[in-house]
Amino acid sequence: MEGLMRMNLKQFVWIVAMTLAIGITAGTVRVAASPSSQPQPPAQTQDYSKNKNYQVGVRDGKDDKAHNKDHSRKRNFKKDEDQKAYETGYQYGSGGTVTEDGKSKNARKPMNLPIQE
Repeated sequence: MEGLMRMNLKQFVWIVAMTLAIGITAGTVRVAASPSSQPQPPAQTQDYSKNKNYQVGVRDGKDDKAHNKDHSRKRNFKKDEDQKAYETGYQYGSGGTVTEDGKSKNARKPMNLPIQE
């Protein structure tokens, strides 16, 4: 009987130790994977005004607006930053607006038509 209790006690201690080890490991992984609770600073708006691709985009946007076209030129760039500069310039030139993350938000003002009474 004493041998059986000693075996059960060893198994009990072993199971408790393993449970604690797994619990501590899982808690550590969860804390490491969770995003920071501190607020992140807002994204900085990039100044593309001197960027060649931005200037090409502005020119294309103005040209498309003058000819009432909808983004007639589809340009592809090797670098994401070049593409973003072009798209930002295009939106500026075509009269659309650009959000802080550089994505276009086509918010052209409606035409003011005279009201007929």
